[in-house]
Amino acid sequence: MNDRLRAMFCDHLSIMRGKYLPASKIGDDDTRFCRSTFGVHYDKDLLDAPGAMMMQGLPDMELRWSGDEIRDSWDRATKIVLGDLYDHEGAPLPLCPRGALKRAVAGWQDGHGLAPMVGIELECFAMVGNEQGRLVPYDAPGGVVYGTGPFTDPLRFTDAIWERADELGFRLDMITAEYDSPQFEFTLTFDDAVKAVDDIVLFRLMAREIALEHGVVLTFMPKPVAEAGGSGMHINFSFRDGDGNNALDNGPVGGPEHMNDLARGCVAGLMQHHRGLAGLLCPTANSYQRMQPGILSGYWQNWGGDHRCVTTRISGEGGAKARLEHRMADATSNPYTAVAAVLQAARLGLELGYDLGPAETGDGFERTDAKQGTAVDLKRAMDDLEADIVLGDAVGRMLVDNHIFMKRKEVKKTRDLEGDALRDFYVYFV
Repeated sequence: MNDRLRAMFCDHLSIMRGKYLPASKIGDDDTRFCRSTFGVHYDKDLLDAPGAMMMQGLPDMELRWSGDEIRDSWDRATKIVLGDLYDHEGAPLPLCPRGALKRAVAGWQDGHGLAPMVGIELECFAMVGNEQGRLVPYDAPGGVVYGTGPFTDPLRFTDAIWERADELGFRLDMITAEYDSPQFEFTLTFDDAVKAVDDIVLFRLMAREIALEHGVVLTFMPKPVAEAGGSGMHINFSFRDGDGNNALDNGPVGGPEHMNDLARGCVAGLMQHHRGLAGLLCPTANSYQRMQPGILSGYWQNWGGDHRCVTTRISGEGGAKARLEHRMADATSNPYTAVAAVLQAARLGLELGYDLGPAETGDGFERTDAKQGTAVDLKRAMDDLEADIVLGDAVGRMLVDNHIFMKRKEVKKTRDLEGDALRDFYVYFV
């Protein structure tokens, strides 16, 4: 078969949407989709969500890309491309998550001469079907935290993921087993923000599709196994200045004692918008089974140094490796929207001069200085997001209004679901 093109975007539910185009179209730079995709829910319910234009004829939107964005994919007969969405009149679509990230990047570049750099850590669980056709945890008999080798992954599906990632130019920092078997972590290296998120979106898709070839359903949802811990999507970021240097660099040693004004402003913004951020970074009912105090989830409105029980962690590495790590998000969030929200909250902290309270001194399990956490369920998280008008306007008003509408519908759709039924509402999509 001649090469074909798989043209894709990541939607409001973090579901990958796209179409296959013939080889003759590879030289083109656009294709069309129905805009009302942004009103479709997990259960395929079509809703009159803000901006989706369901009741205005379900018009087209256009996905556009440039030729240099087309890349080889893990399907050897297929090229793949991610693009930006435009409305039927040719204007940037306000609902486009990738567009929201580009606006966040522009805010830093135009306002401060800084280019955001991002590195993302993805955690996930491996599931398989049992004889009754139910999903159960993949049997990894020797699975331990930081486990490697066949006792951790008997089918060696992670080896296949690594091999294809390397062939395709995904720059992996590591693959390892996480705390709960069969949980895994994939980390990609730092890159320019849009490139980094493009890579993580495609890597996540590739990992799920390669795992499926081995009979494994790889899920990045936050809590697919009730008895196990949760999975997060940690967002590490720094900034490159006009000379190519790390703008967070304040000497060879990192940590809270060595933060510069830029770092302090960013952390203050993340603290100020803590509750509003949860609505975008932890956007499913299942998210709040993970988002609990005492389980390293980013629940508390706190920050600190080399401390995994704080939400914003200041790396102990200084110099060129100085960075901030935000530990709240899970991968049911759209990665473009999540990174955009973190960057916008950080920028607001710098520009609006929010006060920054002291670093966390508690152990995070039995004692914490923090008095404020996130909401404890999706319903209240949407109330917090709606109340944080400053953050919502910065991320994008129509995108956030659409998100709140869809998630409030989700609260109703999932309120009577529990256990495997709640997991299965999401598991095949994320």
